[in-house]
Amino acid sequence: MQALAERLGEALRARNFLLATAESCTGGWASMAVTAVPGSSAWFERGFVTYSNAAKQDMLGVKPETLAAHGAVSEAVVAEMARGAIARSGAQASLAISGVAGPGGGSAAKPVGLICLGWAVQGSETRSRCLQCEGGREDVRRQAVMLALEGLLELLSASPADV
Repeated sequence: MQALAERLGEALRARNFLLATAESCTGGWASMAVTAVPGSSAWFERGFVTYSNAAKQDMLGVKPETLAAHGAVSEAVVAEMARGAIARSGAQASLAISGVAGPGGGSAAKPVGLICLGWAVQGSETRSRCLQCEGGREDVRRQAVMLALEGLLELLSASPADV
């Protein structure tokens, strides 16, 4: 995770971008991972831990109708979380994480281990996806952070550094 966070920091610094995180089920773990990198203050702006739906609305501007229509663990909500993190910070790039970490709380439609990730980069289209992770609560949360960091690094790598 450390090496991945370091590579993400390098990609952000190459663009003079700041990062904001918007997290639910990971409770700030992505922020912890990036701030473990020495010098991360040069590229990490802030983290939002929005565990409740009310926090997602208040802090990130997620629309109540999006939550009602799709639920907190959905591509639509993490996309709004990612866009909201940029809109409500000084960052140009963001990642968002929501999911059902378990061991309870799952359903047939949204089983334990389902995570949804969103990424926004200023000037690019917001991306999101949901996937199923395996293992216990800690495993699901760790995989969510790793996949969120990897996804943002991939998105940044797909765009020129001189944006």
